[in-house]
Amino acid sequence: MSSACDKYTAASRVSFLPNDPQSELISSLTMASTRRVVLSLYRQLFRIARTWQAQSGMVADTGTERKYIVQEARTLFRQNQQMMDEASIKRCIEECEARIEIGLHYRNPYPRPTYLPPMGLATQKGKKLRAQQRLRKQAKPVYLHSHDET
Repeated sequence: MSSACDKYTAASRVSFLPNDPQSELISSLTMASTRRVVLSLYRQLFRIARTWQAQSGMVADTGTERKYIVQEARTLFRQNQQMMDEASIKRCIEECEARIEIGLHYRNPYPRPTYLPPMGLATQKGKKLRAQQRLRKQAKPVYLHSHDET
């Protein structure tokens, strides 16, 4: 029993140095699994686009929405292709999953608008303006982070 605990604590105390082969192996494994997840989402989007039916039932609307799904997927995935930061990749994956779920649920491929309170009629300066901008940024839903960038 104590040998298993000793192995666990010894393994948890190991600090991975940049030139350590174990750290390279672990980072390559996480990158491989991340790559697999991203490619899976990419394929899933194209499958959704292929079987998409517009809520209105019109053929023209269906074609337009299918083209939008494909174009949006290609644009965003190519835009983020060179991303290496684990946290930002995870954020993009969460955004993609959220947009897929919302699109399928509401049968609308376009991003849902946000309804935020207006910043006020009078122009504000200094701390109040920065505080309002920070609140607006925090209130932005996960599924709209990349929408303004495109």
